[in-house]
Amino acid sequence: MSELRDVALASKAWPFEEARRVLKRYEKAPPEKGYVLFETGYGPSGLPHIGTFGEVARTTMIRRAFEAISDIPTRLICFSDDLDGMRKVPDNVPDQEMLREHLQRPLTDVPDPFGTHESFGHHNNAMLRRFLDTFGFDYEFISATEFYRSGQFDEILLRAAERYDEIMAIMLKSLREERQQTYSIFLPIHPETGRVLYVPIKKVNAKDGTITFDDESGREWTLPVTGGNVKLQWKPDFGARWAALGVDFEMYGKDHSTNTPIYDGICRVLGARPPEHFTYELFLDENGQKISKSSGNGVSIDEWLTYASTESLAYFMYQKPKTAKRMYFDVIPKAVDEYHQQLRAYHGQDLKAQLNNPVWHVHGGEVPVSTLIVPFSMLLNLASVSGAEDKETLWGFIRRYAPEASAESHPDLDAAAGYAVRYFNDFVKPTRAYRAPTEAERAALEELRAQLAAYDGPVEDEALQSVVYAVGRDRFDPLRDWFKALYEVLLGASQGPRFGGFIALYGVDKTVALIDKALAGELA
Repeated sequence: MSELRDVALASKAWPFEEARRVLKRYEKAPPEKGYVLFETGYGPSGLPHIGTFGEVARTTMIRRAFEAISDIPTRLICFSDDLDGMRKVPDNVPDQEMLREHLQRPLTDVPDPFGTHESFGHHNNAMLRRFLDTFGFDYEFISATEFYRSGQFDEILLRAAERYDEIMAIMLKSLREERQQTYSIFLPIHPETGRVLYVPIKKVNAKDGTITFDDESGREWTLPVTGGNVKLQWKPDFGARWAALGVDFEMYGKDHSTNTPIYDGICRVLGARPPEHFTYELFLDENGQKISKSSGNGVSIDEWLTYASTESLAYFMYQKPKTAKRMYFDVIPKAVDEYHQQLRAYHGQDLKAQLNNPVWHVHGGEVPVSTLIVPFSMLLNLASVSGAEDKETLWGFIRRYAPEASAESHPDLDAAAGYAVRYFNDFVKPTRAYRAPTEAERAALEELRAQLAAYDGPVEDEALQSVVYAVGRDRFDPLRDWFKALYEVLLGASQGPRFGGFIALYGVDKTVALIDKALAGELA
């Protein structure tokens, strides 16, 4: 354990770098609360999405890294902002007319249109918890409604009333003049209508812990700031929650980064030390546009898991979190193959290299052995040339290539075969574009066909790659033009696998037949 800690304390992997920043907070004394608190936040106005997964997965990676370098206990809280008023009715839920009657009411006071839970907020919270549980995250759930109404937030809310002017001074700097005239950090919840009100506050009585305001009809009300009668606007709520819970670490997207000084400032005014934060870059679609829940561009969590494993998604989330990444369907095969490459490398690495390997962070140090003995990209090409409609078709080729393999002994390979057939049919098949060979390419293909027809050597990747290489070496400069021709003429794709490995998997005789089809013009 001491060796692991020593190496982890020097590791350049970003979760360890973040973990060391958190540990530095307590270099003089351990936390009075007895643990280090990591937090993620969630707006339950809709269903959980891939960004939610990424935020919890990355925070979990940092938490695990922290546990490798420190004996201080840790907690991870997932906080749901379910006291927020429902601003609009989502497009993808039933009973929309009913929901419109409850606009601006807290989500936990809006009836559940699905009829399965106490409220719409409770329904969405249950979806979130099921979502997190599906991926095995270790977390504690806190509902903002319960946090406000149970009195857990009262001490900080009373302090916010006492220091109202200081917090308002921080907020007003960030607002347009027009907004400054009506802004207050407190949003009263109307005692009769139950709606969250965006109204000017006439008086804040710090001694009594109350606010006075006029509702939309002009009636004056005085409410205590405690007990869930009032909620904080979202920016003050961020900093106040940090202060109330003693949060040590929270990450959020780049779109929050300009608010960091506001969150920190409010946390300090309320008498607490702001947490360490980590700002990650946003995901882009294939056109470089920001991925949006409402527009539906990019890849959803369900879509990724239709074509690849959870672990490959976690691997993708690990990669360069401070760099904007395009997240669309073409990245899935690459992520799968890279993930398994790292798995295969891991067990032969020394401890320093292992802690820098993404799979240590994906699996929290409990790294499995990969049983994917055929790359995912190769399975896609195999599905393409064989016209596979199910994974059993692919297993017919795999068993000949690797007789010792089975679905039971190689579960990664079995799962990937199923994913590959789905991915091929949905994405590759509709876009395949074969072309006829040029005269030079035709001559090379005829030579390759002759060499393979006469081949009596071992049916192994490297031996067959040497045959392919020898045919192209004297005919193509650069040599990659030869391999590009093979992919485009024989596979209908612009790129592909090591071709010797493909021949070994597909079969020498079948590859000869495939070349014959291409030369006869039956593919293009």
